[in-house]
Amino acid sequence: MEYLKPMEPTRIHSNGDSLFQDITLAPDIPVYATTAAYNKDPCPNKLHLGIGVYRTEEGKCQTLNVVKQVEQTLANDLSADKEYLPITGMPEFNKLSAELMFGSGSPAIKESRVVTVQCVSGCLSLRVGAEFLAKHYHRHVVYLPEPTYGNHPNLISAAGLTLKTYRYYDPKTLVLDFQGLLEDLGSALTGAIVLFHACGHNPTGVDPTCQQWEQIRQLVRQRGLLPFFDCAYQGLVSGNLDDDAQSIRMFGCDGGECLVAQSYSKNMGLYGERIGSLSIVCKTADVARRVESQLKLIIRPLYSNPPIHGAAIVTAILKDRDLYKKWTNELKAMRDRLVQVRRQLYDSLCNKGTPGDWSHIIKQVGMYSFTGLNKDEVDFLTREYHIYMSSDGRINIGGLSSKAVPYFADAIHDAVLSSLPSSTLA
Repeated sequence: MEYLKPMEPTRIHSNGDSLFQDITLAPDIPVYATTAAYNKDPCPNKLHLGIGVYRTEEGKCQTLNVVKQVEQTLANDLSADKEYLPITGMPEFNKLSAELMFGSGSPAIKESRVVTVQCVSGCLSLRVGAEFLAKHYHRHVVYLPEPTYGNHPNLISAAGLTLKTYRYYDPKTLVLDFQGLLEDLGSALTGAIVLFHACGHNPTGVDPTCQQWEQIRQLVRQRGLLPFFDCAYQGLVSGNLDDDAQSIRMFGCDGGECLVAQSYSKNMGLYGERIGSLSIVCKTADVARRVESQLKLIIRPLYSNPPIHGAAIVTAILKDRDLYKKWTNELKAMRDRLVQVRRQLYDSLCNKGTPGDWSHIIKQVGMYSFTGLNKDEVDFLTREYHIYMSSDGRINIGGLSSKAVPYFADAIHDAVLSSLPSSTLA
């Protein structure tokens, strides 16, 4: 056999510069930079309250017992293979996920008006939804709540959609700015897309009431806006999966259209499995069929088809009555611990006489609390107490153990005192 003689390498740049010489160094991604700094810190009392992971009392990422049980069953199934899933994912997973979100008796599901596709966690569910809207919806403007999850602007704008904001949280009163929300949505561009957090708003922990959601729904429909829900904490807010889906179900049963990005990272602890879904409620079954066909064309160049393991875990839990019951019991226990830690932190600050009103900590819900601490106070916590958190004052309640609460309360107390004028302390 004859082999080709190797050619002399061609010099592209005589000066030896890289083809990527002009690339600038990107800034650190804040939440991951915080994690990196925490990991390097040798202090034994350090706390990491930044990234949104539910942890045990020992600070470990919690793996649910029901998930361990299912994984053992899957490992013992010698008939299983690793064949590619369809582009839209595991059909049974999609069916059960839609029912979990909209209710098994949902008219939209019964009328085949809901199309659900398995996606790579909540992030790609949002991204696929944004790509679909950029290609097939006439209005390319998305209103985000102010503030919102830090990755929302990245995921939405990457699809070429224009971002605007609507008032949501009042930093002075530490509660929902409901009047501002209504005013901003009332003056929004007709047909614009509006992103909503279904429950457990990230980062504030402040949610509308059911009555307020109904007012929002009426305004959205009157203005011809298109709702796009991000649902990442179902079950962790009230402890009840149905109650935490009420905002979505209000829109899902009124005959209008909406999108829902769903994640199982938090409520099943499947962070690293990257398992979620995108559901789109359509006017008719025929429209839903056509929407699904276009979603396939969007998914194909992004990741072709989703991974199988996380979908298999979720499907096994959702379709089996006993496993489902075990899951909801564990989910309720997780939620109850969040409430307990909130109360413990609030009581500790009150007992210490820490300046300020800290009642917002127990009024907020879900995994996060917007503490009201400013950047200087957060920097003080990191510098003096080795406590790592978002610079905006958000903490992950799910990452705070009960035994660490006294230490954290002491730190907050000192941080607040350090920021007061000396005349006030005197």
